[in-house]
Amino acid sequence: MLHLALRMAAHRISALLAVACAVLGGSALITGTGVLAETGLRSHLPPGRLAGADIVVAAGQEFRPGGDLPIALPERATVPAGLVARLATLPGVTEAVGDIGFPAALVDARGQVMPSAAGPQAAGHGWSSTALLAGPHIKGRPPAGPDEVAVPASAGVRVGDRIQVVTSAAPAAARTPSSYRVSAVVDAPGAQVYFSDDTAIRLSWRAVGSGGPRSGTVDLIGLRTAPTAHDRVTAAVRDRIAGTGLKVLTGVDRGMAVAPGVSAARSLLVLLAGSLAGILLLVIGFVTAGALGVTVAGQRRDLALMRAVGATPRQIRRLAAHQATAVAALAMVPGIALGYLLAGRFHHVLATRGVVPSELPLTIGPLPALATAALMLSAVQVSARSAARRTSRLPATEAVAESRSEPREPSRVRTRTGLLLIVAALALSVSPLLSRTVLSASSTSIAGIAAAIGLALCGPALLKGAGGPAARRLRPGVTAPTWLAVNNIRAHALRFSGVVTPLTMGVVFVLTYTMTQTTVLAATRQDTRTGTLAQYRLSAPLLGGMPDDALSAVRRLPGVRAAEPVGSTTVVWRYRVYGDTTSESASATILGPGAAGVLDLGVGQGDTARLKGATVAVSGEAAGERHAGVGSRVRLVLGDGAHVTARVVAVYDRGLGFGPLVLSQELAAGHTSGAARSLLVRTDGSPAAARRLAALAAARPGLVLTDTARESAGGQGTPPEVWINLAVVVVLLAYLLLSIANKLVAATAQRRMEIAALRLVGTTPAQIRAMMRREATVITAAALGAGLVLSAVPLALLGQGFLGRPWPAGPAWLLPVTAAVLAATAFLTIELPTRRALSVPPADALRAP
Repeated sequence: MLHLALRMAAHRISALLAVACAVLGGSALITGTGVLAETGLRSHLPPGRLAGADIVVAAGQEFRPGGDLPIALPERATVPAGLVARLATLPGVTEAVGDIGFPAALVDARGQVMPSAAGPQAAGHGWSSTALLAGPHIKGRPPAGPDEVAVPASAGVRVGDRIQVVTSAAPAAARTPSSYRVSAVVDAPGAQVYFSDDTAIRLSWRAVGSGGPRSGTVDLIGLRTAPTAHDRVTAAVRDRIAGTGLKVLTGVDRGMAVAPGVSAARSLLVLLAGSLAGILLLVIGFVTAGALGVTVAGQRRDLALMRAVGATPRQIRRLAAHQATAVAALAMVPGIALGYLLAGRFHHVLATRGVVPSELPLTIGPLPALATAALMLSAVQVSARSAARRTSRLPATEAVAESRSEPREPSRVRTRTGLLLIVAALALSVSPLLSRTVLSASSTSIAGIAAAIGLALCGPALLKGAGGPAARRLRPGVTAPTWLAVNNIRAHALRFSGVVTPLTMGVVFVLTYTMTQTTVLAATRQDTRTGTLAQYRLSAPLLGGMPDDALSAVRRLPGVRAAEPVGSTTVVWRYRVYGDTTSESASATILGPGAAGVLDLGVGQGDTARLKGATVAVSGEAAGERHAGVGSRVRLVLGDGAHVTARVVAVYDRGLGFGPLVLSQELAAGHTSGAARSLLVRTDGSPAAARRLAALAAARPGLVLTDTARESAGGQGTPPEVWINLAVVVVLLAYLLLSIANKLVAATAQRRMEIAALRLVGTTPAQIRAMMRREATVITAAALGAGLVLSAVPLALLGQGFLGRPWPAGPAWLLPVTAAVLAATAFLTIELPTRRALSVPPADALRAP
């Protein structure tokens, strides 16, 4: 059977080209997604500044709800400082270091902040942390007092020089920037800024008795062991910390403790791969099944003749499956190789946009290739057997008779299933009217794709039903090519539906997927723009947060009406649904009780002036879904893993722009990376006040002043997920276009006998080309019209729910460009195979197998 399948495939190369292209592109996309998932599960950051530690003890950076996947925590969870001395007494431990990190940045002689390779959030450390470096080359001596500092060799200064250092978390008594004398220069991978241990404890507010959740703690503990005692010490450390929730990291796992965001980035890759997998498998399965349907339809005569000479239905299906599998196996090899390259490029995009650390390496292993092979071969087997099912089940005489034409009446079950799927898609598209969240917006694109699949099922019946009236309304004097084109479409509704449907899916996919992103982004910016009363934002991206005295300095400026610090974090919100506890990660804004002076959240109940202590404000959507009205209590897990219960003091409307949750500053204090991310400043609107703010920012290294109106209009702060989604749109669109083009070429090439027969009865080549062009026009118009109809309702409901108008936000050029690409694809992929078919003499074409 396999030998026969290969011989048939060798004579049907052009027909199987569409299958090969669909499998090649699908293999590349699935492999690339699998590589991202494997990277999230297995990749590790290099140990960097912890490379000199044999063992690292750190707090877990994940919250593990019962029965669900772990949720990454982005803020540094701390370790009790008293554990350092206890671990130092273990036999085999040569040195135990409690590492402390806090925001710090160096300022050069020109007053410019020097960028830190590892970021400024935890660039400051105590001198004892140099023991965790791998083979450091140190010139000078350790910092001995509060005015001395050790700097990395990349700073370009020498021992004895003076340098300005900005420490964002410094207490008010140590105003920043401050001048320090360089006591040592440290040359080692991952070297940062080192103060004396006492100074580091003071600057990071870690002193015992200083108050706050982080007093008496360290970020992590690094242990150095005797050469032969590593395994023994590791076991002893695990026994010592058993039951505390702390982790013991060795080898490549040490990189997980370098930065708390690594676990979040790895979890994001897994979630991203999981979310992409659904839409990828849906589209790839649809395209592959369609290509196989066209291929098997072109071989119905051969399969029917085999039935006539005694082949069983099972043998017919096996033959079709073996043939498709052979082609798929050949196409998967370059497809899988392309998938690894595609994953590398996508990883680069994610790193460039700051979604994942650039140091997180891509994991290249065989598992994605094996999973791709299993999925694609399974899909090809099922699709090929399904495509050959009708021919294999017909009696031999009927199979031979039907091989010259297609079924006269489309299947009623298929048609009804398609109509039901379209109705279900329309019902799903109502979600944006019920909830103004990103999750509900995603239902728009899902509804569009589901409706396109429904059209694929009921398309033949609809096309046949529309073709009859169109043929009857033709004028008596209509040209022969037009008459032939219309009647061809009516008589071969199944074939033409298989061509129209993928084009329709391309239209629906581009419109719904792209405009969902742009509409949500426009609604978010609308909320932010309307709710931001402050004209200016003062930030310090290279300092890791605002200097401690910046707020008071801004408030003292004449013309400043209000200035408030604004931060952000991620929390896990635990709430009950139908008697079960659900845990969901949520972004949270950090505000104080004076936030109303710079922000208008659209508060409908309560008052943000009561944001003091253990209190929160929630968006209206979240409050309704989770029964969290004013006065109720919510259970949260903060970004560093701390469990808190907070009281709701306000419910606001602009949750899309400001997130589902607002934490009070007191609740977040000590549980985030430190200083506020920025200051929002509202002035009296005078030019003098703006000049004073600009002068203050220019006089302080690292401060950046931006206009909030221009910031919103210019698209700054576009969420990384938007870029990710647009990248996915481009890649999937390219795959769809390639698959559609090959399917059209294959479908047109299979009509060579029909074209030859027309020529033998006197139809000229010019008339045949005109007929095919008119068919291409009808196909383009039908695909574009169906795509617009299927997209119109979901997008109208999306616009109404998010923007208060029955149309979405998006680029005006998207629709005409989509129509132009659609028309070009249809005309070129029909015109070129037609010209090739006309170049063969009719008698030769009829004799060809």
